[in-house]
Amino acid sequence: MRSNLLAAVAIVALASPAFAQSVDRSQATRIIDEGTSHSEVMVTAQHLADVIGPRLTNSPSMRVAEGWTQEQFAKWGLKNVHKEGFEFGRGWSIVSSSVKMVAPRPIQLVAIPIAWSPSTNGTISAPVIVAPIRRERDFDKYRGQLKGRIVMITLPNSGSEPKEAPFQRLTAEDISKLDQYKQPTYDPVAIDRRLKRVDYAKKLDAFLKSEGAVAYATMAYRDGRLVSGEGSLFGVGDTATVPGVQIAAEDYRRLARLAKVGPAPVIEISSDVRFDDSDSKAYNIIAEIPGTDPKAGYVMAGAHLDSWVAGDGAADNGAGTAMIMEAARILSATGIRPKRTIRFALWVGEEQGLLGSLAYINAHLATRGLPNDPPQPGGKWYSNWANRWPVNPKPGYGDLAAYFNLDNGSGKVRGIYVENNPAVVPIFREWLAPFGPMGAKDVVIQKTGGTDHVYMQAIGLSGFQFIQDPLDYDTRVHHSSIDTFDHLKGDDLRQGSIVLASFLANAANAEKALPRPPLPTKPVVTDPFAYSDDED
Repeated sequence: MRSNLLAAVAIVALASPAFAQSVDRSQATRIIDEGTSHSEVMVTAQHLADVIGPRLTNSPSMRVAEGWTQEQFAKWGLKNVHKEGFEFGRGWSIVSSSVKMVAPRPIQLVAIPIAWSPSTNGTISAPVIVAPIRRERDFDKYRGQLKGRIVMITLPNSGSEPKEAPFQRLTAEDISKLDQYKQPTYDPVAIDRRLKRVDYAKKLDAFLKSEGAVAYATMAYRDGRLVSGEGSLFGVGDTATVPGVQIAAEDYRRLARLAKVGPAPVIEISSDVRFDDSDSKAYNIIAEIPGTDPKAGYVMAGAHLDSWVAGDGAADNGAGTAMIMEAARILSATGIRPKRTIRFALWVGEEQGLLGSLAYINAHLATRGLPNDPPQPGGKWYSNWANRWPVNPKPGYGDLAAYFNLDNGSGKVRGIYVENNPAVVPIFREWLAPFGPMGAKDVVIQKTGGTDHVYMQAIGLSGFQFIQDPLDYDTRVHHSSIDTFDHLKGDDLRQGSIVLASFLANAANAEKALPRPPLPTKPVVTDPFAYSDDED
């Protein structure tokens, strides 16, 4: 109670005007005019979604996106436009796929190949077996039962009909619930338990192959005949050997019911997918508006360019990419000459573990761990990166004054999360002041996760994410087959681009860089008296 009270008092104290940094209102007016009367954000978003389409990391369409985004930045007058590569793995794309039930009656099923799974090399036909497997100890339950079968490895449920409206705008009450400080926790036992599952996908594939399964199927995690097809075995030498498909929840449950009463239904799978090993590197796209003071450092904004392939990657994260690019265009068109360089980044590999932003951090900002730490291959390296100590700043660490991220769909920007950094509260309130009538006015303390600002925070840099209206992002669109241009809202994307451009201009021209949190050090265990639960 005492620590929470002190934190609250500190936040209130820091909210006094004495800590604020002034806003150039005429600059905001120019940004608003350029971002409304001359906006290109929806044109950009449409090209990404409709013309280029889904952008799985290292896929052929991603290579197209890498070139096109660089061309756009250069056309708008940005400088130092380039790509920065890091080792990733294999490209992969779908040529065609079909999944049908052929007995006891013919039905075309809604399904998609699981990313980076292999082709079926023609059509395979086999009865299904429902064998829910979610951990290694489940393997023993099904030994000797899977030969010649298509294995349904997800436990069927009774449905997931939504309990709330699928489309939502945030209310004042919703936003107020975000302004609550949540203490960070550190549980090394739970971390170790998660690390043990990093190689689970490879172990599952090896088990299915050894048992003679011809394919496997998972159930989509939402109703509505939506599929996503996420996969994880993208590394060179890590490719699965057993073809996999994700089946829409309604179709999956039908198959499971039929298998329960018998005889087991027979399904046909034809999956024609292609691997691309022409370049194992993935590439972040970087562009800049140069600053006038070479010693002042830079501010940065980013969004991830990659997507999954069930839809067109429009909301996740074509929307964020389009707003980043539009903010760059707006600032270039208004002729801003910032003190600090403004750098724009389109990350790749975000969907596989924030790999693009992590590669940038390792190259330019900081590393983690000791030089003689044992190597952690593959997924264990990046899955455990934030839990290695100490943080080792690089020479460029001090140059990054602030980072702003957009990756919550196409909803209107309603404000900003200060990510447990109360020192910036009064500054951001003043920066948002011109945009209150446009719906962006709230500053909340809450810390957010799951996207490319996370590792910036993990090394003690000022990384922020904006509050956005959810729309139907989480309920229907995120990673799904309906992630298309139709679910983007033009007014919201224009507004978000304007707010971002203004924040970047303010951060670039501020007399002082934004206050940073302390350099992270290894925390103590939050609850030293807890017993671990090995059920995972």
